Amino acid sequence: MATLRHEPSWSSIPVDIAIKIASFLEAADVCSLGSCSRFWLGLCDSDYLWMELAKKRWPITDLDSTSTGSPQLLKVSSRLDEVVGQEVSAASRTSFPPLQGWREVYIYRHQSLARAVSAVKEFVELCSENESLEAGYYLKAVNDLRLYRLGFKDVQVFLFAKRCSVLLNLVGLLYCFVQLEIAPSEVMEALCSSEVSERQICVRWFKLGRWFYGFRLQDEHHSRKISLGELAMGKDDEVIGVLNLVFILQE
Repeated sequence: MATLRHEPSWSSIPVDIAIKIASFLEAADVCSLGSCSRFWLGLCDSDYLWMELAKKRWPITDLDSTSTGSPQLLKVSSRLDEVVGQEVSAASRTSFPPLQGWREVYIYRHQSLARAVSAVKEFVELCSENESLEAGYYLKAVNDLRLYRLGFKDVQVFLFAKRCSVLLNLVGLLYCFVQLEIAPSEVMEALCSSEVSERQICVRWFKLGRWFYGFRLQDEHHSRKISLGELAMGKDDEVIGVLNLVFILQE
């Protein structure tokens, strides 16, 4: 007589291990996982899981992993308006439901940052009608992102997307290096994953003519094309030096 074989069910996995597995996923994947079974539905609504997802996405913020409960949620939610500065109006804040747990905190923060970054995108698009962006404008865009305290994942979601212009990709790239100090290999991996590493930009600059025997020579105009991937990996020292000089002058 053939014996029946019972396939192991997901519910047989210890909850702590299941949460650890789910914590490696992105938020959208966690939501999809929750529709697989009642076991995963309950687990994917876990407050602890969403706290871990928030910590992973925003490691530079003051999300405290040692505290739980409503007092800590109130502390984190009170910091959200500071993150997005004045871009999120009082009217838009009231459109969000009261925060009940870390999932709501995560959604609130994501939507708030999306609104703030939209303002940066509109600014860049307005200042680049001729498909070019002056140094002062892109420096302002990078500085605005700094005020919003975007994390590396936020840059990938909002600025490295293919639907964004190459100028927005560049703003995100410089923000990763100047503000977040992300390793070039990690930035390159993110560019490749978003399929924008081959996009090219053209950097133009000029040097004041030097003095020669009492006469001032003509100014020198330079132009160089480089892909985002080459820029990330430091393939052109002269172009990178020009971009770095801009930031030094700003500081």
